[in-house]
Amino acid sequence: EHMVESGGGFVQAGGSLRLSCAASGRTFLLYRIGWFRQAPGKEREFVASITGGSISYELSLKGRFTMSRDDAKNTAHLQMNNLKPEDTAVYYCVGDPKSDGPYDYWGQGTQVTVSS
Repeated sequence: EHMVESGGGFVQAGGSLRLSCAASGRTFLLYRIGWFRQAPGKEREFVASITGGSISYELSLKGRFTMSRDDAKNTAHLQMNNLKPEDTAVYYCVGDPKSDGPYDYWGQGTQVTVSS
């Protein structure tokens, strides 16, 4: 299974970006799809995920970030509003056939840079 992110870029603080994730392969196996991010010098952290019909968010991001999934198109999206400089990171799309545990499939990542 192949995950490809797009939609990253450069934005000023307070702006918005919409990331997309295109999944290919045996996508019917992707029970979970999610997003992680990694900022320079920091560990990778969870952003959001959809498991079955349930959506989870990192608590500090809830309200600014919204994740959606379109199984018919094998895509997922992450709408990010009111972006802050601390949101600057590489964002990764992930997928997995299991309902929990480590994700098996990772994209290459897309850079998001938020200027102050």
